[in-house]
Amino acid sequence: MDTLILLRHGKSAYPDKVKDHDRPLAPRGVRQAGLAGKAIRRFGHEVDLVLCSTAERAQATLAQAAVDAPVRHLPALYGATGTEILKIVEAERGDAATVLVVGHDPGLAEAAQILDPTFTFAKFPTSAFTVIREGHAELHIPR
Repeated sequence: MDTLILLRHGKSAYPDKVKDHDRPLAPRGVRQAGLAGKAIRRFGHEVDLVLCSTAERAQATLAQAAVDAPVRHLPALYGATGTEILKIVEAERGDAATVLVVGHDPGLAEAAQILDPTFTFAKFPTSAFTVIREGHAELHIPR
């Protein structure tokens, strides 16, 4: 794998009596997710495989980002730690050169810090993504 992209879901809504796993995106999150997808493409990242949490907000983020690649929806990404995320990527990636993970904080920030100890963001803003190549993580916040 040459490149790992870690994308946090968009800003979620908090409707009454909806379980955390089932929370949808807020209107801001829909807009953010679309911008994240455009930014990923603008930077020239051709994604070979997407690994996506089964949480509603992660699924909706992926749909709005409109990334054109095979997708695997993985329940284990919901609530995964950084170490768990990296184990999932290793088990699922096959020969994919660029893998996109759509998931949750703090696991995504932890995964980036494991791969690049100089990565200083303790928390990912919603719809932010980091691109990790050759042990270097770079955070992007779409606007």
